[in-house]
Amino acid sequence: MNTHFPRMISLLRKEQKLSQKQVAADLGISQALLSHYEKGIRECGLDFVVRIADYYSVSCDYLLGRSPDRSGTVLTAEDLPDIEDVGKESAIGSTGLLVMLNKKLISNSLYIIFDLAARTKNRFLISQISNFLMMAVYRCFRMLYATNPKNSPAMFRLPNVLAEGYADAAMRGCAADLECAVSGEAGILRGGEIGEIEPLAVTTQSLGADYPLFSASLLNLVKNAEEHLPH
Repeated sequence: MNTHFPRMISLLRKEQKLSQKQVAADLGISQALLSHYEKGIRECGLDFVVRIADYYSVSCDYLLGRSPDRSGTVLTAEDLPDIEDVGKESAIGSTGLLVMLNKKLISNSLYIIFDLAARTKNRFLISQISNFLMMAVYRCFRMLYATNPKNSPAMFRLPNVLAEGYADAAMRGCAADLECAVSGEAGILRGGEIGEIEPLAVTTQSLGADYPLFSASLLNLVKNAEEHLPH
């Protein structure tokens, strides 16, 4: 059974604020059957996949999780715009395609992350997201640095035996603080009150409208990340 299809048809319906009753009537099926499709209790036929894809104006590949882009486009590195107006790809070397693709996916996605963070108008949230991401970059750089044992350990304040554990703890701390903040339980944070957080209304459609150049990168990153998670 395709696990993406039930999640996607439910997501699309909710994003468009449609009831199951209305969608079922429009598609000529019972509400109970649509509910079963959305919960993954029953599998539908190919004709229904095509019909519901047309109904939501998306591709079948998008519904089936084959592409994170609503039109079903499969992106290559050349398709992704770079947020930096520089042409440094030539310095990447023989592994250029892989590096170019992932660099653009991450940098374009970070553009959206920081823009959304700015929209919350909350300094604490922005700081903790920044700290979390900087710690991730720090850990990656240390790993790359360690590929050559001749590199001086004096580059870093902490020795390797301590740095990884402390960095992991710091990232977990940032994540926990952020979880408290967005869940409305900021009062139990070590730093006390953090101020109001402007709520963000985000859908796949709004991402495409607000970030026409970069939304595909973020959606691809989400898809790639979730493929590495247990399911």
